[in-house]
Amino acid sequence: MAGEERRFKIGYALLPKKENSFIRESLVNQAKSRGIDLVKIDRERPLVDQGPFDCVLHKLYGEDWKSQLEDFRSRNPGAVIIDSPDAIERLHNRISMLQVVSELKIENQSETFGIPKQIVIYDQETLFDKQAWELLKFPVIAKPLVADGSAKSHKMALVFNHEGLNKLKPPIVLQEFVNHGGVIFKVYVVGEYVKCVKRKSLPDVSEEKLNSLEGSLPFSQVSNLATHEKSDDKYYKMMHLEDTELPPQSFMTDIAKGLRRAMNLNLFNFDVIRDTRFGNRKEREVVVVEKH
Repeated sequence: MAGEERRFKIGYALLPKKENSFIRESLVNQAKSRGIDLVKIDRERPLVDQGPFDCVLHKLYGEDWKSQLEDFRSRNPGAVIIDSPDAIERLHNRISMLQVVSELKIENQSETFGIPKQIVIYDQETLFDKQAWELLKFPVIAKPLVADGSAKSHKMALVFNHEGLNKLKPPIVLQEFVNHGGVIFKVYVVGEYVKCVKRKSLPDVSEEKLNSLEGSLPFSQVSNLATHEKSDDKYYKMMHLEDTELPPQSFMTDIAKGLRRAMNLNLFNFDVIRDTRFGNRKEREVVVVEKH
């Protein structure tokens, strides 16, 4: 009908957990009010038989899905796919994921950023080779090398000494733990839009506390390190989360822009922590980045 508002149809294909987190009724209604219809893609049917879609928003993996996207793109050259499977797959390896961060060039001269010291362990023999540990000191975070969104890829542990290595199963990434005041900054990127928020994180581990700790702890239990007497709520209240200053928005935008360009992604998020050795002072702020 002449004069009728143009509507856009976005097909989404997400794993159940992500779908439950993101596709809320409020989002669907908000999108609808702005001329956007969010439509769930039926994974039991070929993608090319569905739609038509102006955009396909997905977080699925595998050769079959990749082939379906390529077929859809060839038949719908005007449709937008967010994001390219090839670009997403780069994030499935924690080393290639972080390599791009170390190569970023940011014009902001008043802030500094980087990634923690880390090594990759591919076998049990290297895991206990002290020469492989020259770059690191305890505590370290042990993370699976593969970061594909599966439950297994999220199984991480804080390791306090060599005894704690016994439970680890290579291939893994060992990353030096950086005390960051129990606060993590989550940065969400949608195209040119960048939003930074504060969240509770792992408690600091002092040298004194490290001497009394043994083995390792899975992340789900690390919050028990806060103190023996205090509950988690009291500990995080002590961290003054509400008083923690966010990193400068312009700085986060510069990093997001650099990552977006280097990774060829439009929809992603990354974590930032502030090294407590430098406090909350802008002129000496150190930020550590890990992408997801």
